[in-house]
Order: sequence, then C-alpha cells, then structure tokens
Amino acid sequence: MEQSTIAAQMYTLRDFTKTAEDLRSSFQKLAAIGYQAVQISGIGPIDPQLVKTYAEESGLTLCATHVPWDRLVNDLDALAQQHKLWDCKYIGLGGLPQEYRTSLEGYRTFAKLVSGIARKLKEEYGLQFIYHNHDFEFERFDDLTGMDVLLNETDPEFVGFELDLYWVQSGGGNPVEWIRKVNGRMQVVHLKDMAIVSRKQVFAEIGEGNMNYNEIIDVCRETGVEWYVVEQDVCRRDPFDSLEISLNYLLQRV
Repeated sequence: MEQSTIAAQMYTLRDFTKTAEDLRSSFQKLAAIGYQAVQISGIGPIDPQLVKTYAEESGLTLCATHVPWDRLVNDLDALAQQHKLWDCKYIGLGGLPQEYRTSLEGYRTFAKLVSGIARKLKEEYGLQFIYHNHDFEFERFDDLTGMDVLLNETDPEFVGFELDLYWVQSGGGNPVEWIRKVNGRMQVVHLKDMAIVSRKQVFAEIGEGNMNYNEIIDVCRETGVEWYVVEQDVCRRDPFDSLEISLNYLLQRV
C-alpha cells in the first residue's frame, strides 16, 4: 500500500457532489487532504467528460466505480466507453439487486448472469467487474450463505470482488478469512471501521473502531490488493474530516 493507492469513495460525500461545481470543489478538498485517487459512486448526474476534467485538475485517479445493475444489463457499451474515457479499469456493482436476494436460486441465477456480463466486459473492453457486498449476503440458505454462492458459482476468470470489510464483519464473517478466500480475485477493497456506541453498532473512521486493521492491512498486502478505498456510509462528523482521519491512519502503514 502506497499513498497513491489509497482512494476516497465518493459515496461518502454524496451530499457534496450533486452538481458539477460541487464535485469539483469536493475533488479539490480531497486532494488538499492528501488523497490521490477516488472511486466514483453517488455523484451527479454529471457529464462524464467534466468528471474526468475535474479529477485531472485535482490530480486524482479514477480508480473504480459503482454503477447501476440496469446499466450493466441494458447499456453496457456506453458504460464501458465511459470507463475507457476515465481510464478506469474496475467497474463495480454496489450490491445484489433485490430480486435475487431472497433465495439460493436467486443467488445462483445472478451468479450466471453476472459471469456473462463480466466476461463481455473483460474480453471486449478490457475492464474488470467487481462485486461489493453488504451483510445480507451472509444470510444462510440451508448450509450455504449467499456469499458462498457468489464466491463459488461466479466465473473466477471474470468476476472479481470488492469486499466491504465492515459489512463482512456485520454479517458474521471474519474479514481476514474472507480476504484470503478471494485471494487472486480482489484488486479493490473497501475499508471502514466498526464501533459500538450505546450498545449499537456504528460506522467509524479507520482506527477509531474495534476491527483488527493491523492484520487486515497485512493480509490485503499479502493477497495483492491494488486499491485501498476509504468509505464511511454514515459519518458522525463532517465527512471530509472523517475521510481525513481514516487517511491519516492508513498513512502510518505506508
């Protein structure tokens, strides 16, 4: 992990990226904090060329995205061209569509569908599909969890993972074990911490919670993670301050 490989997930700043000028200002603030890369999610709608221009203006690499399932199914060529414009290799889905979540058969159907889309992205466009989990994928169906199906029944040559380690832990999984399970299939990881406040589980800045980030970062390094993306779904302080606290923690490990 180097400073240049630590990115801010723009979903954290979704309230500050609704217009092109807001996005430009947010990019500038992130660069001033010390970020050199971002993941695009929750912005806009904003002209993709403006996104590219403002990112370059602030010296930010567009390392990955989250995109709607509908565009992956129905608008793949335009979506791929947008990523080529951004020189952004990793095209992510932020969560399983609702219609596939309720049964083992649903997960298996999704695994087949997304494997075909991911194959096309790689073979025709040179892009890598990555799947981002929450905690619901750890629901058990007989003796399997949804995550087991996604890991074992998607095509490993084409479907990658973007583990969100907070949600792995929230779902009862062991983040370190899951990083090892997806070894070779995860180039982008989502980092946030988990704290307990008044007996409730809350999002926290990295290093401000109870997750074992020393071991987590070591295992991410061992397994060849390329991008370390900082995200906080809900911030209990100014989101820019939250992103800065997490970055400063990670810079101690550079």
